[in-house]
Amino acid sequence: MLMTTTSTVEGRPVAQYLGVVTGEVIVGANIFKDLFASVRDIVGGRSGAYENSLRDARETALKELADEARALGADGVIGIDLDYEVLGAQGSMLMVSASGTAVKLG
Repeated sequence: MLMTTTSTVEGRPVAQYLGVVTGEVIVGANIFKDLFASVRDIVGGRSGAYENSLRDARETALKELADEARALGADGVIGIDLDYEVLGAQGSMLMVSASGTAVKLG
């Protein structure tokens, strides 16, 4: 499955537009990750726990997007947009959403 943030694929014209596809993931923050991240923020550096959670959520959202496109018979998704949103009480959850246009490429 070819997936891109661009609206075209060089050398591969769009033969058919199949519709908008999406993938969403909501992950809750873990108290131990929060505690560790707070310590890292105080002493500086990066929070590996949060970075890994964010990476996993993004990859899962993109996999769901590709699965939905595949179910429509697509061989590509163009114009992919990734959005991140903090939800819940005191920002206790993170939502990652991916959307794009499923296409058949020529």
